[in-house]
Amino acid sequence: MENFQLIDYLIFAAYGILILSVGLWVSRSKKGEKKSAEDYFLAKKSLPFWAIGASLIAANISAEQFIGMSGSGFAIGLAIASYEWMGAITLIVVAKYFLPVFIRQELFTIPEFIEKRFNTNLKTILAVFWVALFIFVNLTSVLFLGAKALDTIAGTGDGSMIFPLILGLALFAAAYSIWGGLSAVAWTDVIQVILLVAGGLITTFIALDQVTPAGGVLAGLDHVYQVAGDKFHMILRRDHPEFLNLPGIGVIIGGMWVANLYYFGFNQYIIQRALAAKSLREAQKGLAFAAFLKLLLPLLVVIPGIIAYVMYMQPEGTVVIDGVKTVFNRPGGGINYDISYPWLIKTFIPAGIKGLVVAALAAAIVSSLASMLNSTATIFTMDIYKPYFSKRTDGSDLVLTGRIAVIAALAIAVFVAPALNTMPQMFQYIQEYTGVVSPGILAVFLMGLFWKRATTRAAITGVLSSIPVALLLKLLPLEMPFLDQMMYTCLITIAIIVMVSLSTAKTDEDPKAIPLPRETFKTGRNFNIAAYVIMLILTVLYAALW
Repeated sequence: MENFQLIDYLIFAAYGILILSVGLWVSRSKKGEKKSAEDYFLAKKSLPFWAIGASLIAANISAEQFIGMSGSGFAIGLAIASYEWMGAITLIVVAKYFLPVFIRQELFTIPEFIEKRFNTNLKTILAVFWVALFIFVNLTSVLFLGAKALDTIAGTGDGSMIFPLILGLALFAAAYSIWGGLSAVAWTDVIQVILLVAGGLITTFIALDQVTPAGGVLAGLDHVYQVAGDKFHMILRRDHPEFLNLPGIGVIIGGMWVANLYYFGFNQYIIQRALAAKSLREAQKGLAFAAFLKLLLPLLVVIPGIIAYVMYMQPEGTVVIDGVKTVFNRPGGGINYDISYPWLIKTFIPAGIKGLVVAALAAAIVSSLASMLNSTATIFTMDIYKPYFSKRTDGSDLVLTGRIAVIAALAIAVFVAPALNTMPQMFQYIQEYTGVVSPGILAVFLMGLFWKRATTRAAITGVLSSIPVALLLKLLPLEMPFLDQMMYTCLITIAIIVMVSLSTAKTDEDPKAIPLPRETFKTGRNFNIAAYVIMLILTVLYAALW
């Protein structure tokens, strides 16, 4: 770490010691007491709302956002923030309409819902899919982007330290998550989210202060807005070069809902902390708290990318940085967007504060890794190992199996991660290729939740046909944005499920349909107020930045 000074090393070391100490402390057991599966995978169902919200955001925000979304901020602008702002309203929808069903069904895992509503075979198919997705897409991308960022900020910058850094991040996340389970992950996430928000704000404010010769945060923001005003539109026009990534009004009423409902509603490593809540009301308040935090995130991760764009283009009135073009330009042509955030830290953050900011970035990376590892282990253990391989009826082998699953998943991801080195916009890559499978899964869950006539045969037919449909839409010679492809795939899958159900159902209501009396969706006063405030803020933001 040639760009670090002693004070930076000390601050970073203090962060590491703090997280490990808290993680191991909350993981302790009373003498002679063994952790149960509920203790390990659902933190004894004891989490308060503020821990749920903080942990959810810590799991959600990682190198994928700090690095990938900042890179997309450079390439596209503030429009990429729709993933965060639309995510805020999605969390409200999930809290009101999905969580009551999940918690009353006493789920450990999301695939378990599929078993209760449809059958074991479909649950197993989805469980295997999710384990593979977490290992080969989520874990690998977070490890690679995190290592790339740390190498750019504090290493040689030539990529030679990427694999050692991947290994170091993996071992750090494993050090407390393997032993402590969700309790260690969730309670350390409370510290991690405070640190990552503070570090993100510091980076943004310092970069704004440095963007003009005169200095000043407000003056810097005004300058960035004046010279890069085209980067501050939330709704892209059809002639915009990035329209295929963010298709205008379709972002608000189209495929973004598919991406977000799948991610926040049916993604184990996000929803697991809500399943570990003290109560349904506490879980709902936790998601509302997370929604407020989502509103802040573009300031932390997108604005820095736009600042880096201004520094790169060097319009009149911008501080001239020697060698900036050389840093961002790829040797073979094109721009390396994803180094925007780490480059700002390396260039502008002074000693001492740099250690804190890098610790914040590490917090974002490690908290997501720990969450993904715990959820991978939960699905593998509860949905694959327990029903097919466990020979003990008391569940005494489940925690050990979960710990072994964490080690195995991490080992695979560590060796696969370096292969991602050639991707230009990692955030968009992750969204696009997850989008091949997520619409079909979302369709199955929505129909299983809200249409009592949906049958098991229809669900299996729908989820299996959704992938060929998605690939066909992707390979057709049509210039169709991938978010539109996701929406059409979801709608076509729903249509398939409806047709198969109507043609094969023997009764008007499937025997395994879940009853949903009206009181299921009643919410508390505090949650309702929070929901209305979030909707009002989002309306103002989109109206002002349309």
